[in-house]
Amino acid sequence: MQRTATLLFLLFLLTHQAIQAQPSAKRRVVVLTDIEADPDDAESMVRFLTYANEWDVEGLIATTSIHQKSRVAPESIRKILSAYGTVQPNLLKHAPGFPSAQQLLTKVKQGLPVYGMAGVGAGHDSEGSDWIVRVLKQADPRPVWFSVWGGPNVLAQALWKIQQTETPINASRLYQKVRIYTISDQDDSGPWIRKTFPAIFYVVTPGYNYADATWLGMSFPFPGSNADVISADWLAKYIQQSHGPLGAAYPDVAYGMEGDSPAFLGLIPNGLNNPERPDYGGWGGRYTFYKPDFRDSNTGRFRRDNWPKDEPETRPIWTNTADSVTGQDKQRYGSPQATIWRWRQAFQNDFAARMAWCTKAYAACNHPPVPRLATPDSFTVKSGETFHLNADGTTDPDGDSMSYLWFQYPEAGTYPGQVSTRPYAPNLYDLPMTAPSVTSPQTIHFILQVTDKGTPALTRYKRVIVTVVPGN
Repeated sequence: MQRTATLLFLLFLLTHQAIQAQPSAKRRVVVLTDIEADPDDAESMVRFLTYANEWDVEGLIATTSIHQKSRVAPESIRKILSAYGTVQPNLLKHAPGFPSAQQLLTKVKQGLPVYGMAGVGAGHDSEGSDWIVRVLKQADPRPVWFSVWGGPNVLAQALWKIQQTETPINASRLYQKVRIYTISDQDDSGPWIRKTFPAIFYVVTPGYNYADATWLGMSFPFPGSNADVISADWLAKYIQQSHGPLGAAYPDVAYGMEGDSPAFLGLIPNGLNNPERPDYGGWGGRYTFYKPDFRDSNTGRFRRDNWPKDEPETRPIWTNTADSVTGQDKQRYGSPQATIWRWRQAFQNDFAARMAWCTKAYAACNHPPVPRLATPDSFTVKSGETFHLNADGTTDPDGDSMSYLWFQYPEAGTYPGQVSTRPYAPNLYDLPMTAPSVTSPQTIHFILQVTDKGTPALTRYKRVIVTVVPGN
């Protein structure tokens, strides 16, 4: 199994390098949502649409899940799109590229109103699965990111159809385009996809037992996390009220705010996120590539009697790992959820700013700063060598003053220690560093965090990867 994991990871790295070599382009995104099973899908859809200019939306597909086994609700997607259509002209005043509601309505599809693997196999094609096949077969080399908020059986059916109708070479080419991020397993077709298509890129906390899921960091009040920006009062003030029809379409929280949003937060081009490298960390969390130990979903807090028996994973996947983070109380916390909640203030402020864009003039709103690097974003130094991290040239479109923070992201690199600075103080745009002593090449990730002083304060990033090699 270790050899299989290594081969899969090498395949991933080769694919990643090929994609990185391509010119920068918007990411293609397909959403699968069990909307109406829980208000959080509608909440996530509102947030998703405020970022619709950042990617090419290829599909908005209504599906089932364990929470909603015999119903799909595409009409609820269309209702939110109607609200989006009223504010889209104003959004265009703040950033180009927001598609019209009419364009997005053509991408609304639906799967079969059946649960899980009952919708996979001969005779189970649907409007949604046919659409996915069509999207994957388009003459477009870019990967397709499947943001899965419910059950993925419509995607499973599309992959089954490709397997049955394409030559092995063509099928493999299409599978290589697939990128999946699912919010846990919400039907039995997710494990089937992982088992049947072992080379497909897959991010998930496996099983139905949500207790250890990374995505809980989105909105649960973990010790040390910022609970103010997920409160009902904050949502009413900054999202729901006085922000036009799209804000009014954001429902009150029932079980948890936007549990599905991590499935696309990592796709936002904020300078920190690198979706092809889940191990680098970002707004959607951080994940590592391994075969997780088996855990039975029919135990613990989230036990559900109608969940089928879990089976051990058959191959490595991108799944839970931990970050060690200083919380608001200045204490240290380490957990998979911390890989998301550490960024909560920033992504909530960002959403609040975009909701203001829905109704207000450009001059009345805040817009994110634009970090720049005066040094390369990756370079190699020798142990003991002095180097600089420099953000000269950073600007803000509103002319706001900006705060600078350079910090090491130790979990994202291979170097196990903390790197010393000479000297260190916050708010330095130019930071002198000394490379640590190493006995073999090690990577160190440094993050530039630039936050403006507008309202709400907005943050953007740059990542610098320094490879340290032994000195002479």
